[in-house]
Amino acid sequence: MMRKIVFSPEARDDLFELYRYISERGAPNAAMAYVTRLEARCANLADFPEQGSRRDDIRPGLRLVGFERRTEIAFHVTSSAVVIDRIFHGGRAVDFDD
Repeated sequence: MMRKIVFSPEARDDLFELYRYISERGAPNAAMAYVTRLEARCANLADFPEQGSRRDDIRPGLRLVGFERRTEIAFHVTSSAVVIDRIFHGGRAVDFDD
């Protein structure tokens, strides 16, 4: 069964902030292209939801998968969805407090 992709509000904020960060450095087209590729990578998780490394030490069920060497996608899998929890770029601190 293929699961749907759900972005948490924090992950949506992360995408927006990443777009803004790149765009403000004079590259709005590159920012849009990067975010589009990143969203496509997240969509790919619907087909293969067990990708990445399990990080139960951070939070039970959490998985991390890299994207283009500078970004990490944090997600968890439910019976019907892959939930994108956060998107971290360039070594940002990880915080998963509920």
